[in-house]
Amino acid sequence: MFTGGRLRRGLLACAAALLAATGCGQWAAGPRAGAPVLLVSAPASLSDVMGDVADAFESETDARILLNVAGSHLLATQMLEGAPVDVIISADVRQMDRVAAAGRIDAATRVDLLSNRLVAVVPADRESSISGPEDLARDTVRRIALGDPEAVPAGVYARGWLSAAGLWGAVAEKVAPAGSVRAALRAVESGAVDAGIVYRTDALTSTGVAVAFEVPREGAPPIVYPAALAAGTPNPETGRRFLDYLRGEAAARLFEAAGFVRLARISHQPSAAAADPLAVAGRTPSRRFDVVTTTPAASFSPCDPPHRRLDALATNAGEKCGLPPTTGGRPS
Repeated sequence: MFTGGRLRRGLLACAAALLAATGCGQWAAGPRAGAPVLLVSAPASLSDVMGDVADAFESETDARILLNVAGSHLLATQMLEGAPVDVIISADVRQMDRVAAAGRIDAATRVDLLSNRLVAVVPADRESSISGPEDLARDTVRRIALGDPEAVPAGVYARGWLSAAGLWGAVAEKVAPAGSVRAALRAVESGAVDAGIVYRTDALTSTGVAVAFEVPREGAPPIVYPAALAAGTPNPETGRRFLDYLRGEAAARLFEAAGFVRLARISHQPSAAAADPLAVAGRTPSRRFDVVTTTPAASFSPCDPPHRRLDALATNAGEKCGLPPTTGGRPS
């Protein structure tokens, strides 16, 4: 496991290696060889639905999508260190502001795309252990999993709500900070902690947790997922088309089915001949790396079609596709 500068260099090498892998397995021989490839950085909480959105977008265009999935703070750091990203989606305005301040996004394309809700969850076999916010301060609740409240958006939002509710002082010592909201969810699923605060959309993906209560909107920080085109992308036309797709009706159906709230919309409607996005997602399961470990899911090869999903923490991803080592940068 890398730390500090070594981690950042590993992230860049991973991204560049997988960008170079435009000819892996069926991709090389398939009908889309030579099609434009977009590297889209997306937060861990979007890891499932963005695979479905990418599948639907590819079914209507000649483009290919590579998803780089990690915590928003890591995605921002990658861009600040020069990772060759085309489109970034963040779960936090603050992280998008970091890359904007460094001139790494095209500010004119920035849009507030989605919103979400926080929920408190407990292991599925302890469903009745807590029922309201005050229960988190009880002595019987010893450990509470959050995204790192200093960096991970879900944790920052959770700390903001707990502070506003007057509970942070009582629970701060119980917090088990996680590197992403999905890592916090996994901690609750495993029973290693007594409770966790995650996005509602993450709780909907799990059978290993039970929702104890929804965090009241009153007093909770607004949750905003901004998206933008990277400054200097070599694929501006395809990148803008993908951003428009994210704001359109086809993607909205997928986001809303996953529990997200749409903030941005455009008047574009998919053509009558376009494939139903939910049907596309249903017949083509999304493949991605696990965002909280350094090894991909057992059933997934990073060379498999229709997409290669990048794990931002995996530094050997290039080797899995038989790629030579790389030191960063976008291949020519």
